[in-house]
Amino acid sequence: MTATVIVTRQLPADVEAAVLALASDDLKVLYHKSDDPLDRATLLEWCSSSAVVGIYCLLTDRIDAEVLEACGDGLRVVSTMSVGYNHIDVEWCKAHGVAVGYTPDVLTETTADLAVALLLATARRIPEAANAVKAGEWTTWKPMWLTGKDVFGSTVGIVGLGRIGAAIARRLRGFGCAIRYTGASGPKPDLAGPVEAEFRDMDALLGESDFVVVACALVPATRGLIGAAQLRAMKSDAVLVNISRGEVVDQDALIEALRAGDIGAAGLDVTTPEPLPASSPLLSMPNVVVLPHIGSASVRTRELIAKMAAQNLQAGVQGAAALPFPVPGTAAPPAADGAAAEAAAGGSA
Repeated sequence: MTATVIVTRQLPADVEAAVLALASDDLKVLYHKSDDPLDRATLLEWCSSSAVVGIYCLLTDRIDAEVLEACGDGLRVVSTMSVGYNHIDVEWCKAHGVAVGYTPDVLTETTADLAVALLLATARRIPEAANAVKAGEWTTWKPMWLTGKDVFGSTVGIVGLGRIGAAIARRLRGFGCAIRYTGASGPKPDLAGPVEAEFRDMDALLGESDFVVVACALVPATRGLIGAAQLRAMKSDAVLVNISRGEVVDQDALIEALRAGDIGAAGLDVTTPEPLPASSPLLSMPNVVVLPHIGSASVRTRELIAKMAAQNLQAGVQGAAALPFPVPGTAAPPAADGAAAEAAAGGSA
């Protein structure tokens, strides 16, 4: 069978051209040119009926052992157009010598912008106010109508002071906020120092903060990290903002906490599941702002992410000594056979 690359979603035009340029008599590209996800049955069919050497995927694609095994022994690289890679069975890839590429360090500032925008929108009830105008509810000036919560001078607790968490803190220092942070790895003076952030254990941070921003990675230890007990530990008027992954917050517990008045409001760019069903109670709560996972959604950042993923794909298909942006701890791509490597060498991203 002809060596095959699978692309699971429509790409920006210039990246699409570069990926399709990989095709030759010895290498074909199966391209799902749609903004809708490639259904799993088709993905498995493509994997099992082709000599797959590379997969270009998104966060919404579950690249688990079933998919990987269906690709056969020729698979060299899985490249995801994302910083997160929990949708890929990385351990399977490590065990079978398959390289895994991702797109680190590119969406930090864009995601931090969105986090602060979401925090402000939730605190100041901006979506609710805009909807009130559209519904004809703006009849006169009312002293306490649509009053929200001040951000300036508040205390903000950041759960996970990594690159994104630190970028959020830098922005909020401009609002005169006092920054607190927590995380399993303990104090991080290199990141905390420039933003004058103070380390707290989780309970202390939750009790002290007017806003709690969840910015940690999703790993086994952080799944369900913010549950019923943590929500009860927050101030009754506190705002929870999650720009991490939906699974870090126990969503059922969050719904109950909002209903009970244990916390004041929530701003969510991530949910469980995604997309969030229209029937979710969160969508009928006026003190909840839900966005469709748009943390990295600027034109510049999304185009750059797509290009980086294409570079990883090309390097893996060619059997390069290393991917440009490998997931830490994963293998270098297996050596490509002559025909496939020669075919792939014609494209660039």
